[in-house]
Amino acid sequence: MAKLVVLYRHPVDPEAFSTYYSSTHVPLAKNIPGLRSLEVSAGPVVAPDGSSPYFLVATLTFDSMSAIQAAMSSPEGVATAGDLSNFAQAGAEIFFFDSIGA
Repeated sequence: MAKLVVLYRHPVDPEAFSTYYSSTHVPLAKNIPGLRSLEVSAGPVVAPDGSSPYFLVATLTFDSMSAIQAAMSSPEGVATAGDLSNFAQAGAEIFFFDSIGA
């Protein structure tokens, strides 16, 4: 398995962010080819000291790194990535990695 993780920074308007994210962005992401699962954090994102620069974390699971590359190159992947500018003005960090079960 391989993961794509998106860390979204705190938006100026959390309610507007959450509404757009759930009604528009998640449906776009669910159409990305090869997507096996999509998990979104619920509630505050905190660090061990309690603070965090992040508002929301999304984890997308694919079969492999090559599946992530193909997915992000697809029209659906391009549309989903392009949608970030519509709601994530505070910024988002994106990471890809292979994962193993423990």
